[in-house]
Amino acid sequence: MACSIARTLDVIGEPWSPLILRDVWAGVRRFDHIQADLGISRKVLTERLNHLVEQGVLERLPYDARPRYEYHLTAKGTELVEMLMVMARWGDRWLAGEAGPPILYRHHACGQIGHVDPRCSHCGEPMHAGDVDLLPGPGSG
Repeated sequence: MACSIARTLDVIGEPWSPLILRDVWAGVRRFDHIQADLGISRKVLTERLNHLVEQGVLERLPYDARPRYEYHLTAKGTELVEMLMVMARWGDRWLAGEAGPPILYRHHACGQIGHVDPRCSHCGEPMHAGDVDLLPGPGSG
């Protein structure tokens, strides 16, 4: 499959995986806590966590001798969370209504509340859908 969007959806394209990643990023790392927060069945959560670990998005780290595990984002998972932050911005803008966004993001570097804004890695200017041309890449086949 020569589409990076389709490849990404193979990893996190069903409804639970993005929510699991959000929880782990927010510090909800233990199976029972994730299950309680999401209201997901044990079977489905086990399947999704195993898939995310197999894909290298999460890692399992033991926290007691039973063994029991906590889940932590890998570098690959952290980059996916950055994509989820862009999705959250869209949801805040178009779906939050008068109540406003449920979560605010304080930037560590400046201490201000902000939102994610994709920028060009070369010039630093905003990089939105209307600002780019799609060209075949080396993996296009």
